Amino acid sequence: MTDPFPLAGKRILVTGAARRIGRGIALALAAEGARVAIHYSTSHGEAQSAAAECTRLSGMEAAVYRARLDRVPEIAALFDAVREDWGGLDALVNNAARFTRRDVFDITEADWDEVLDVNLKAVFFCAQHAARLMRAEGVPGRIVNLSSLGGLQAWAEHVHYNASKAGVIHMTRALAKALAPDITVNSVAPGFIPFEERDYAQTQEGPVSQTPAGRAGRVEEVASAVLFFLRSANYITGQTLAVDGGLSIR
Repeated sequence: MTDPFPLAGKRILVTGAARRIGRGIALALAAEGARVAIHYSTSHGEAQSAAAECTRLSGMEAAVYRARLDRVPEIAALFDAVREDWGGLDALVNNAARFTRRDVFDITEADWDEVLDVNLKAVFFCAQHAARLMRAEGVPGRIVNLSSLGGLQAWAEHVHYNASKAGVIHMTRALAKALAPDITVNSVAPGFIPFEERDYAQTQEGPVSQTPAGRAGRVEEVASAVLFFLRSANYITGQTLAVDGGLSIR
């Protein structure tokens, strides 16, 4: 049985793909033969490195684009560049995000905007621009938004982050209705994915000890969930898949 949406040859943009989860998703896509566009904001060297690895894996040259996603005109310019270079887009992975910790009484308007502008507003406008490209070509499309365990649980020192990721989850549902049936929109909600030894030590003391799986998550596990939604038929849309070792189980 063939995939309803085979990834080989598909043009896929991954935001925030220079490092960490975004990079892992981009590499997984390239390994499936997709043509990957790497978006970054400040990590130029790492973006170039990720693109080189994607090119090696897929055999097709990966593209690199810089844009500040907290500025809507730069989002528009990003998608204009993709259209000019590739003629269109088959899929978008909205991965870029900001994560900060603040006491609820210390959160300022600037703190709020710093997180919400990228984590929620940019997700919408990237999805809007991607959907326009997909509709213009009249081809089926896929959008996967990275939300978070923080969109499913309440964390006392991350109220602004929780709000942004809960917004992504519900916006995913609304977009799925608005863009059906040709474009599916789904969300992946990662749990605790440590990237450095100090991150692992911190999660071992708290979240990992409470996780039914008994361990922290891995980037490739998040990437596999993204690939699942990208490959799926349009009968799967508006869904959120928690990749959290069971931590969100109630």
